[in-house]
Amino acid sequence: MSAPRIRPAVISDIDALETIENAVFASDRISRRSFRTLIDRPTAETIVIEAEGELRGYAMILFRAGAALARLYSLAVVPGQVGKGYGRALLAAAEKAAMDHDRILLRLEVREDNASAIALYKNAAYRRIGRVADYYADGMAALRFEKLLRGRDTPSGSTPFYEQSTDFTCGAACLLMALARFRSPEFLDPVWEIRLWREATTVFMLSGPGGCEPFGLAMVAREHGLEPEVWCSTEDMLFLETVRDPEKRRVMELAQTDFRARVTSAGTPVHLEAFTLDWLRARLADGHVAIILVSGYLMMGKKVPHWVLAHGDDGRHIFVHDPWVEDEVGETVADAANIPVPYAVFDRIARFGRSGLRAAVLIKGKAPHV
Repeated sequence: MSAPRIRPAVISDIDALETIENAVFASDRISRRSFRTLIDRPTAETIVIEAEGELRGYAMILFRAGAALARLYSLAVVPGQVGKGYGRALLAAAEKAAMDHDRILLRLEVREDNASAIALYKNAAYRRIGRVADYYADGMAALRFEKLLRGRDTPSGSTPFYEQSTDFTCGAACLLMALARFRSPEFLDPVWEIRLWREATTVFMLSGPGGCEPFGLAMVAREHGLEPEVWCSTEDMLFLETVRDPEKRRVMELAQTDFRARVTSAGTPVHLEAFTLDWLRARLADGHVAIILVSGYLMMGKKVPHWVLAHGDDGRHIFVHDPWVEDEVGETVADAANIPVPYAVFDRIARFGRSGLRAAVLIKGKAPHV
């Protein structure tokens, strides 16, 4: 018998991959069309293992742009071939692929009733990081696991994650996460998300509702019991570069004028200068978090301002919660929570627009209410 061979999947493998998928999974299957798309996608890698000229299993890994994070999207072995070490070999190959893409973390989700798969991951030194009820189509819960492939331990998960429920509430979602960390987890609710967005919004989009800017976020943070601090690289009104409609400009300017006056009246510190990476690292080390403006284009391919929550630092990466989960490309919370972003990448994405606007709302740590 020839030794098993591991190699990248090619389009001609799709028939065999579909057969394996249908044999292994009763629901939540990857479609033939998705296999074709993911095999060709630069942010994904599909690996197969073959023996005696037949595919025995596959592993699929997803890579989030700009992050030192990979996700094991799927791993399957032909039912009659279980117990021959194919799963271990595919998992090791997936880890190598992640490291070859300069990823330090590999995350995955597994059915709570899949005892053999859970044992495989535990034996390979994966640690459980969460549970999601009613995750699969049949109502089964998912367990989330993570393995640090290289480097130091990741920051503790003391900041809860919240996925924004609309296209325009990233700033409010980040503020919710800060409130959940420093005040109460009860803030993690869509009603609060929309309430905070209404209170802090100032930005017109090309169509539909608008988003938030730093002074509005800081004002609302203070009104709900947090201790904010604004850093902004300009004293000009924000996000007006592409606004052609004079009425939209007038409304945005009035809203921002009001926010700035209220921030000043409340005594919130304002620094009209660009924050630095060293400043952010020092604040995170002190137990604070920061709502950071990033380029939506560099993060998700959309030319919009976007907010993420920076909450940790491991000496090489800033760890962020990105409230935007791209469900349409198969992302889950495992792809968006606690993302390690290399320093150089973070420094590049933490700017917006032609002017390179740099903005942050620091939220100073406090002991939670008892």
